[in-house]
Amino acid sequence: MDADDSHGNATAAAVAARMAETDRVFGRLGMRVESVAVGRCALSLTVRDDMLNGHDICHGGVIFTLADTAFAIACNSRNAVTLAQAAEVSFIAAGEPGEVLTATAEARTSGGRTGIYDVTVSGREGRLIALFRGHSYRIRGKVVENLDTLD
Repeated sequence: MDADDSHGNATAAAVAARMAETDRVFGRLGMRVESVAVGRCALSLTVRDDMLNGHDICHGGVIFTLADTAFAIACNSRNAVTLAQAAEVSFIAAGEPGEVLTATAEARTSGGRTGIYDVTVSGREGRLIALFRGHSYRIRGKVVENLDTLD
C-alpha cells in the first residue's frame, strides 16, 4: 500500500465512522462495518426475529437497506456528499433467522458527479442472497467537514 492508498483509506474509514454514527437505521438494525476503502465497503448484520416477514425469512426491505447502506458508505468514501440517484435489487435466496448477512459494495465506475456501484449480499458460507446496483450523484459538501475530499 503506498501513501496515497493509506491516505485514501484513512479518509474512507473516517467517512464510514461518521456515517455509522449519524445513520439511525444503521444502529437500529445492528449493522457493523467489516471493511472500508475508497469506493468499497462491506457491512454485516445478524437477522433477528424482528426482521422477519410473514414467511419467517428476512424481510426484503432489510436486505435492501443493508445493501443500500454499504452502497452509501462506498460512494461517500471520498468525503464528497453523494446520494442515491437510483437503485435496484434482485433477491436470489432467503435470509434465514440468525444468519449473518454481509453486503459488499464496490464502485464499477465513478467520475465527475455520477457513479455506478454493485453490491453483493451473501449469507452463510458465501451463499448468494441478493444483487444490488446503485447509481450515485455527487452534490456539494463534505461528509466530515475537517477532512480533505479525495478527487
